[in-house]
Amino acid sequence: MEMSQTPDAGDSLYRKDPKIYPRDVKGTFASLRKFAVFALLGLYYFRPWLNWGGHQSVLFDLPARKFYIFGLTFWPQDFIFLTLMLISAGLSLFFVTAVAGRLWCGYACPQTVWTEVFLWMERLVEGDRGKRMKLDKMPWNAHKISRKVTKQFLWITFALWTGVTFVGFFTPIRELGHSLITFQLGGWETFWFLFYSFATYGNAGILREQVCKYMCPYARFQSAMFDKDTLVIAYDEQRGEPRGARRKSDDPTDKGLGDCIGCTLCVQVCPTGIDIREGLQIECIACAACIDVCDQVMEKMDYKKGLISYTTEHRLQSKETHVIRPRIMVYAALLLALIIGVIFSVNNRVLLRADLLRDRNALYRELPGDLIENVYTLKLINMDFEKHRYKIEVVNHDD
Repeated sequence: MEMSQTPDAGDSLYRKDPKIYPRDVKGTFASLRKFAVFALLGLYYFRPWLNWGGHQSVLFDLPARKFYIFGLTFWPQDFIFLTLMLISAGLSLFFVTAVAGRLWCGYACPQTVWTEVFLWMERLVEGDRGKRMKLDKMPWNAHKISRKVTKQFLWITFALWTGVTFVGFFTPIRELGHSLITFQLGGWETFWFLFYSFATYGNAGILREQVCKYMCPYARFQSAMFDKDTLVIAYDEQRGEPRGARRKSDDPTDKGLGDCIGCTLCVQVCPTGIDIREGLQIECIACAACIDVCDQVMEKMDYKKGLISYTTEHRLQSKETHVIRPRIMVYAALLLALIIGVIFSVNNRVLLRADLLRDRNALYRELPGDLIENVYTLKLINMDFEKHRYKIEVVNHDD
């Protein structure tokens, strides 16, 4: 009978993950990530300042119960349209995942985007990977304190700007700015401003890859959308193994080696700290940093690029890859139907809402001339940007 070993009192039941110091990398995919960061953060930070049709381009005015989205005004009665838009966005994520894997995680996820910006600020202040590791190991002195304080100042300032912008989607951003300068923020505005600032600082500055590894639900159920034809980032084990160091002038076949020189740069650039050479892993966010750095190494060694690449499991097994398959066709059909339905419904909705309600507190009254009087309340809501004049006509029945 096997017995499990009981840990000593001094042993820890949980292993603390070491801090990850991602190395900066340049390349095609790094440029695409940088473009995505500027594009997405540009939309986030500057969109509230743009006006459209006399209103803030995107504003969820909860007290007035009006939602302004690029020239369209939605009321609580139109919540079905917002729901359909969210469903369409979710189905788009499923479709992209089935085709291209965790493309969302690597390029568009808010956690990835904000973490990238915080890393830029960290590299700007503390230097590259080696300098950051050396700085953390050295004892506290004036140099270390100045670097750490400067970094924290940039992080906190950026996080506060993020919090203000978030609240600016619910309170007109210009009014919010004036209230902030004059210290007249409301209670809820102050709460959400500080909460979202703290969440940005904590997730992008402190937790980072821990969010992707342990907190993100998407990483847990993405496998349900994967198949062997889904595009993933993988290491070509047949070509790379056995790995080993060598000179550029050495012939790897004479030494019985594969193309992998064991430089571990693919591990050093990984923001989640995994070794892609160990196979597909749930922690991989498909940022493609390992592809960029590996291609650079292969180019220096005069080897063929693509030792690490976007590929499929079928292609790694030398089998045919099918881009068009039933799963993709179902997702595409549902997504197309939803998008067409939302566009048609929004463009054809009636921009006037009329509710006729009988007064339940008053009974009918008999009037002279054998007339019966009932009291009604007519409520009209103009759901358009433009002002309109409406004509109300009561049509009597002869009886």
